[in-house]
Formats: sequence, structure tokens, C-alpha cells
Amino acid sequence: MDVRVTFWGVRGCIASPAPENSLYGGNTTCVGVEVDGHHLIFDAGTGLRRLGGAIRHDGLAEADLFLTHYHWDHICGVPFFAPGFDPSFRLRIYGPRLEGGVGPALALDRQMQPPSFPIPLSLMRGIDSITGFSIGDVLSPLPEVTVRTAPLSHPGGACGYRIECGGRVIAIITDTEHRPGHPDPAVLGLIAGADLAIYDSTYTDEIFPARQGWGHSTWQEGVRLARAAGVKRLALFHHDPNHDDSTLAGIATAAAAIWDGAFVVREGTSIGLDVAQAEKRRCSR
Repeated sequence: MDVRVTFWGVRGCIASPAPENSLYGGNTTCVGVEVDGHHLIFDAGTGLRRLGGAIRHDGLAEADLFLTHYHWDHICGVPFFAPGFDPSFRLRIYGPRLEGGVGPALALDRQMQPPSFPIPLSLMRGIDSITGFSIGDVLSPLPEVTVRTAPLSHPGGACGYRIECGGRVIAIITDTEHRPGHPDPAVLGLIAGADLAIYDSTYTDEIFPARQGWGHSTWQEGVRLARAAGVKRLALFHHDPNHDDSTLAGIATAAAAIWDGAFVVREGTSIGLDVAQAEKRRCSR
């Protein structure tokens, strides 16, 4: 089994294309997990547009999209996902039912209504289904893939994901606010023993007190949680739009000095996971 994680968008809050952000990238969150060529997509920020182009180039016929929540920076790429307008394509969308009963169908429909957008969601005939789920549900998009869900601390609610396939674990924890000195049990459960954990690192510990209530965490908290949970590698992402390449390079150096398993992820980074070795170790136990 071939598993690869590609970061199509690593920014939070708002896209920030600028010369000073060219190294780490300016597109908002979109993470692709390929399992034997099948695309599992996590969040639909502006990075989704480029992923759509890659899917069309490769001639793929289907994909599964999982949304963490419905703030604009996580869904605004949907109207620009070219395969979604192809009636021969099959895009299955999943999203949590959040506060007020808002689910993926309502959220995506609303953002494509006047006066916000000229084209309705109904014209995206490549969307095969839109499914709402309760956070805590376990999803099975492919026979060999299990996707576990748990709540994150974010205004309006959000969902974290744990993807298990072939003995490998990938955890996606974005848009969550920690309580200093009180590790979140839900987050620890999602990232426990993960080969790769992807964590909301919008702020630093120094600025965090002035941002409490905004729904985000820090790279330092990500490192603390990852080390406590036995994570192998930690991708720091959902970068503050005000953090330019120089700032993020400084964070990368500081994080690696504390723990060499942590790195600041750049847009376009692609990481292969050796599932064959994981399966071999599992069978030998």
C-alpha cells in the first residue's frame, strides 16, 4: 500500500500570497492523503484549486473530501475545484454537524448563493454526495482506511481526524485552542502514536494570551502534545497570515532545537509513508 501526504495549502485565516511568503506558501488549508492513488482530501481552502488541477491532469475519477468546519478559509476553495463541475467525476463530501445543526450541505450551499457567489452549488454536478456526521463517528471511505473523529475547541465547533491505513496513522488537528497546562484528551487520543501529526500552530506561546478565545493554538503546544503522545513527526501548519518566510524559518529552527521530530511545513511538501515496513513490523509482533 502506497500512502503519501501532500500539503496544498498551509495558511490559516486568509490566503496571503506575497513575495515574502513565497517559500512557505500563501494558500489556506488543504491536505491531500493519497492511498494507492485514491485521494482523501482534508479541508477545502484555497489550496484545493491546485489539487483539483492535479487530479484532472492525472485523469482521476473520484475523491473523498473531509471538512473540519465551515469557516471561509476551510471551504472557499470548493467553488474553484474544477473536477466538481465534471458530471463524470465522483466527489463525496463529509463534514460534521456543528452548533445550530449546521452541516456540510447547508454551509457549502450558503457560500455559493448571491450576493456572495454567482454560481450555485447545484451546478457542481461532479459532487456525488454530501454527508453530515456526528463528531465521534468512525468513517470508512475505503475498505482499508478508517477515519476516526473527535471534537476540537474552536468557536462554533470543529472536528479533528485520525486516519488509519496499513498500520500507519496520520492525525489532522487544525483550528483548536488549548488550555495552558491542561492537555486536551480528545487531541491526545487523535494523535496517539501517529506517524505524522498535523497541528494548528497559528500562534506562539508569547502572543497566545492576547489571542485567547480566537480558537487557535501554538507551535510550542503542538510540540508538547506530540512528545506526550508518542508522535513520530509533527507538521506545524495553519500559519498566521502575518508570519512571513523569515518568521516561519525562525520558528522552524526553534522547534527543531526543542524536538527534532517537529518541522514547519511548506506548501507543496509531499511526505511518503512506508506502509510496507509498518505492516511487516505489525505482523512480526
